[in-house]
Amino acid sequence: MKLSQFKFKLPEEKIALHPAKYRDESRLMVVHKSTGEIEHKMFKDVLNYFDDKDVFIFNDTKVFPARLYGNKEKTGARIEVFLLRELNEEFRLWDVLVDPARKIRIGNKLYFGEDDSMVAEVIDNTTSRGRTLRFLYDGPHDEFKAALYALGEPPLPNFINRPVEEEDAERFQTIFAKNEGAVTAPTAGLHFSRELMKRMEIKGIDFAFITMHAGLGNFREIDVEDLTKHKMDSEQMFVEADACRIVNAAKDAGKNVCAVGTTVMRTIETAVGTDGHLKEFEGWTNKFIFPPYDFSVANSMITNFHLPYSTLLMLVAAYGGYDLIMQAYDIALKEDYRFGTYGDAMLILDK
Repeated sequence: MKLSQFKFKLPEEKIALHPAKYRDESRLMVVHKSTGEIEHKMFKDVLNYFDDKDVFIFNDTKVFPARLYGNKEKTGARIEVFLLRELNEEFRLWDVLVDPARKIRIGNKLYFGEDDSMVAEVIDNTTSRGRTLRFLYDGPHDEFKAALYALGEPPLPNFINRPVEEEDAERFQTIFAKNEGAVTAPTAGLHFSRELMKRMEIKGIDFAFITMHAGLGNFREIDVEDLTKHKMDSEQMFVEADACRIVNAAKDAGKNVCAVGTTVMRTIETAVGTDGHLKEFEGWTNKFIFPPYDFSVANSMITNFHLPYSTLLMLVAAYGGYDLIMQAYDIALKEDYRFGTYGDAMLILDK
């Protein structure tokens, strides 16, 4: 497959700038792989396609407030700092992106907060935009993290072209978020409300939780036409024994296994054994899934409507079939579905 095959015209007004009023009241397009049938539902209707002992696999990563703004010493220039991950707890070292990068050199100090209460020093260049910062903070680590996060805001993707608002602190996070480490939300999971999950439990549907700390690589532009030459950024993931037991029991019993989102699909396809069973895993993955690809674990998938040329769209096309998914996207544009992180959802069913 070539990059150009994932081009389509997405008018700016089709990108959702705000979430639906209620999590489970986004629209839902249901795509049947076996027949090509396409249905239009509400997200809460997802319940009607699953039965007792079917399994949903969720990503329980938790987004932290990764975007903050500081001022450069002497000049006072405003600098955006995007926290990627903590490199060293003891020395308060963080891997970050800075913008504008050309103004930030090793040895520069950055000041954060209205009273310049947080200070960081640039100690290394990692990429053209990347830097290593050492935060100069004397208190306990928990106190430091709380102070740092208090300065940050939810790291909405750049295509949500508006200032961060109060609702984003809650809505750019799944209700089951638990393990901190993501800099973007696993978007398919945002549609699940407490009420919907309670109704799923009552119906006998089981839940399995994995963790993949979703990174900015999900939005990185691909700069090669030949997709086999694209390298994904590595993301940290954890698959524990409990999730393996739940998923493998459902597979062995012939039940449905639904992957909630592209991060879940990449995780389970990384951690699957040659026998098609999910295995325990702790480590990193840079797995890039694009058509054609044989999937081993899930036989259904929930995902959002993604942007042109994105690796997320490529994974969905690999799962649903390129022609059917691109046809579904044409229909979504005509039917005014909302695209992006806060947009509507698609359920792809194998059978």
